[in-house]
Amino acid sequence: MDTKVSRSDRSRLDRDPLSGTQLSWGLTLLLALAAIAIDTSQGHWAALGDSLTLPWLLTALASAQLGRWGVPQLRQLKLKQSIRQEGPQAHLKKAGTPTMGGILFVPLALAIALIWGHLNPNLSGGALTALWAVSGLTFAYGFIGWLDDWQVIRRRSNDGISPRSKLSLQIGIAFLFCAWAKLNPDFATQTTIEFPGGWLLPLGTFFWIVAGFVLTAESNATNLTDGLDGLMAGTGAIAFLALAAMVTPTYPSLGLFSACFSGACIGFLAHNRNPARVFMGDTGSLALGGALASVGILANVLFGLFILSGLFFAETLSVILQVSYYKATKNPEGVGKRLFKMTPLHHHFELSGWSELQVVSRFYGVSLGLALLALLISAS
Repeated sequence: MDTKVSRSDRSRLDRDPLSGTQLSWGLTLLLALAAIAIDTSQGHWAALGDSLTLPWLLTALASAQLGRWGVPQLRQLKLKQSIRQEGPQAHLKKAGTPTMGGILFVPLALAIALIWGHLNPNLSGGALTALWAVSGLTFAYGFIGWLDDWQVIRRRSNDGISPRSKLSLQIGIAFLFCAWAKLNPDFATQTTIEFPGGWLLPLGTFFWIVAGFVLTAESNATNLTDGLDGLMAGTGAIAFLALAAMVTPTYPSLGLFSACFSGACIGFLAHNRNPARVFMGDTGSLALGGALASVGILANVLFGLFILSGLFFAETLSVILQVSYYKATKNPEGVGKRLFKMTPLHHHFELSGWSELQVVSRFYGVSLGLALLALLISAS
């Protein structure tokens, strides 16, 4: 039997020591151990209903299993992704991959979080109201994403609903959410942003304007991050579990919600890892951003959320800088200069010679570092 390895295969192996399967399993094991450590440190094992590990594991398994049935259904329904011609040429081979995968794990995470919350005798009243509120906002943002995905599929192009329409819907839902929170006695007094060292920034009513901006910015940031196989699913799983650890001591229902979404992302990663069999689409990415932001707002951990979301905002900032610099350096022929080879940021690294798996694995490492930093700051 010929056991020789070709030069191209050897080069690929040198660049990608881990396969997409190995990378996803490694992240899954790491987050499972992290969930157990969080439960142990916070004393959740005394009352299993308060555990983060159990709903995380249940949602991960359910999401992975649902994907085994759902991905072929999406393919049969011809819900196929169109690839931007101006994007990296290596991505053109992904054309035809099923999209709108968010419908496989977002409703599932919402259902498990709500059922688990109502079955937990330690959660009642305001805690369940908060759980329903973040669930409603997440569902609404996911619906905006679904509308966009549906237009992409129907038109067989990469153009969904207009950016203005999408932004208007995001802002409108953010306004309704913030207005509800402002009128709710449990959250109306949240008018201050807390920083490390006990420093407080009192904003008064302006806090809710900032909150509305955070909802819109976070959902767009996660949307931009979802551009490589397994990138948003993996980094989302990390961010949600760290957020769960931050908010559970004071808002256990929001910690439960975050743990369920971390598990759902991990389960979806079983099908979204490189090479992806399905994309989450805007249905998933907009919902994830809305979920992160709404929990951060109600739990009043906006600074911690900012640290957790550092990678997502770097992706957004790269796009803003690229567009601004291009416009500022236009010559008489209308052609400007670029700061990056391509944006969002992950495409810049791809075109700089990194393989897709290298970008994803290193971005996972950055997300893990940001999660640890956020947890250390919140504990200080």
